[in-house]
Amino acid sequence: MVLDSGEVFMDQVEDESVRDRLELDVRPDPPQTAKPLAKRSNVTKKKVSHNGVPSPTGVGPMVGKRTRTPLCRPLSMEVTPQRLRGSQEGTDRRVLQPPWRSGSATPSPPTRSLTSPSLRAGGWMRRSESTCSVNYPLGLQAGRGQMRPATSLPHIAKAGVHMPTRPCLLVALRPLNLEQEKQTFFQSDYKYEPQFEYAQPEPRSVLDKYREGSGLFLEQAVGIMECVLRKFGSYENFEEVTGGSVLPKSQVWAAVRKYLQKEGCVGEVVVRLSDELLSQAVMVVESCRPTLTINMAGARQHWLEGMLRHEIGTHYLRGVNNNLQPWSSAESRKQFGLKPANPTEEGLASLHSVLLRKQPYLWRAALLYYTVYHASNMSFSQLFNHIARFVQDPDVRWEYCLRAKRGQTDTSQPGCFSKDQVYLDGILRILRNRRNIDFKMLTSLGKVSFEDVERLRPFAALNRTRIPHFMRDQERYLQHLDHIVSVNELDDPTLEQLLP
Repeated sequence: MVLDSGEVFMDQVEDESVRDRLELDVRPDPPQTAKPLAKRSNVTKKKVSHNGVPSPTGVGPMVGKRTRTPLCRPLSMEVTPQRLRGSQEGTDRRVLQPPWRSGSATPSPPTRSLTSPSLRAGGWMRRSESTCSVNYPLGLQAGRGQMRPATSLPHIAKAGVHMPTRPCLLVALRPLNLEQEKQTFFQSDYKYEPQFEYAQPEPRSVLDKYREGSGLFLEQAVGIMECVLRKFGSYENFEEVTGGSVLPKSQVWAAVRKYLQKEGCVGEVVVRLSDELLSQAVMVVESCRPTLTINMAGARQHWLEGMLRHEIGTHYLRGVNNNLQPWSSAESRKQFGLKPANPTEEGLASLHSVLLRKQPYLWRAALLYYTVYHASNMSFSQLFNHIARFVQDPDVRWEYCLRAKRGQTDTSQPGCFSKDQVYLDGILRILRNRRNIDFKMLTSLGKVSFEDVERLRPFAALNRTRIPHFMRDQERYLQHLDHIVSVNELDDPTLEQLLP
C-alpha cells in the first residue's frame, strides 16, 4: 500500500505546541442499559442555570453516575484529547478504540485515560480483543509495568502478581549520555571512542549471549547492498526514492488506524510516537497492554505500512495465536521440545516489511548484519569509517554503529551486540525453505520456528487463530517471496548449499 501524502483519516489533530503528549480515545458503543436521552437531558438541566452558564455545583462532562449531553458529530466517532502525565517525555501516545456505529444517537460513556485507576481490573473500557483479554492488576499504573519483547506478545497479567519494572533489553541498552557522546564524537572528526553510560547495565551473562558476530551470510549481505548501490547510486538516494517523505504525526495516526482496521484489531494495541528509539519501531508489553512505539524519523510514506506488517501483522498476531496453543507457556514449550522462535520470528517479520514493495530490497537487514560482523573486531570509530562504503550520511552511520555497539561502555574495544544479525539470518533461512513451509499454519501456531510446524500440526488449536490480510492468498504470497529473491539477486543453489 502506498500512502497518499495528502490522506488524513483523523483530521483536526490538536496543535502539538499546546501539549507534549496526547491520548486519542475513540470510544465504543456504551452498554444497552444506558438511560434514555430525554431523561439524561433533564438531569443535565438541573446542573445549568437559566442563562446557560454552568452552576458551581455542576461542570460537565460528568463522570461516574453523572451524565453528559450528547454531542453532534459529523463523523461516526468522537475524538477527545486528554492531557497525560507520563514517564516518557516527548512521546505521543494514543489508544485507538473501535468507532461508534454509524447513526447511533446514544451518548458516550465517560472518558477514561489509560493512566486512570479505573482501567485496573473491573474499570470501564470495552475493547475489541477477540482472542485475549488484558487485565490491569490493582495498584499497577500505566507506564510502570513489565516491558517484554515481541517474541512473547501478548501478555495476560494476573491480578496480585508482582510485575518487575525492568524495561526490555532493547530499551535498557539505550545509553543515558547518548547525545553528549554523539556531539563529542562528531566534534572530534569521528576519531573519539564514545564512553556510554546505562541506567541499568545488563548482566554480563545477557550481553555475552550476543557478543559473537557471524559471517555465514556476509557474502549475501554485501551482494544485497551492492545491488542497491548499482541501481540507486547511494543509500540516501535509495531511501528518498523508495521510502518517500517523512510523514507528519497526523498522517502516521491515520495510517496506523487504517492498518489496524485491516487486521481487525482496532482497540487492542496502544500506539506511541517517539523520537527516542534506536530502531524504527518496537513492540512490547507495557503495563499488561501490547504497545507499539514508532520512531517518527523512520515513518516514511512508502515504508510505514511495511513496518506495521512487521510489528502488528507478524509479531502481534502471532502472539495472539500463540496464546491459544497448548505450548503458550514456557513450561509447555519445553514439554513440546520447541526450537526458539528466532530466527524465524524476526526473519518472517522482516520479509513482511518489504513484501508488497515494488522494489523489495533487503538493505536494512543486510547492513545490520554487515555492521555487526565488523563491530566484533573493530572500535566504534573504525567501524564508523568502514561502513562509509555503503552509507555516506554521518547521522545514519552513527545509528548503525550505535546499534552494533550498544551494551558496551568503552567502545574503543572490539565487540558487538549481535542480535541485529537475526533479521537477515531468519530471512535467508525462510527464503531457502519457502517452497516447503505452510505459512498460514506457521502463523496460526504462534511463536514457533518453521522447523516445528509439521510436528505441531496435530496438536494445534485453530478455531480462533488470526491470519494477517496479506497472507490469506498463499499463491500470491509465494509470488511476492519469489520477487524478493529475484530483486535481491539471491542464489537458491547457494542458499541450499549454505543451509542443507
